[in-house]
Amino acid sequence: MGDENDGQSRDAKSALVEAFSTFGSNGLRDVWLFDQTAHEGLYVREDVERKITDLDVPRFVDNERYGYVTRDTYSDLYYASYAYTVRGFDEFEQFRTFLGDGDERVGVFASFDRREGGYDFGALHDEITAVVADRPIESFSPE
Repeated sequence: MGDENDGQSRDAKSALVEAFSTFGSNGLRDVWLFDQTAHEGLYVREDVERKITDLDVPRFVDNERYGYVTRDTYSDLYYASYAYTVRGFDEFEQFRTFLGDGDERVGVFASFDRREGGYDFGALHDEITAVVADRPIESFSPE
């Protein structure tokens, strides 16, 4: 039974990385999953891996966990549902969203090289939503 769940998880995570890769092409820098207690790097481009060797990755991921609070706040304050957040940095743009609405709260963030004209992050969110819709949310839980 464990092997089947492992296979589902590998398939789900691969499909997620493929969605980000198709969207960002060579501009995709990294993809990370996180929940309340764990995180998992699904993809880190080689040049980015060298840049983050001295970065406190768990602390960085902890900062993304604040998104659970802001997502709930947005749900209470706005007339529209929260979908995703984008942050701009001098070298890249970072996208973050959450894969489930229930008790299983899994988040994902990815960064992309900046490019002229920017990205259609709404289209990326739609693609991720389609990937997640076909799979149990537990299959995206970080290891």
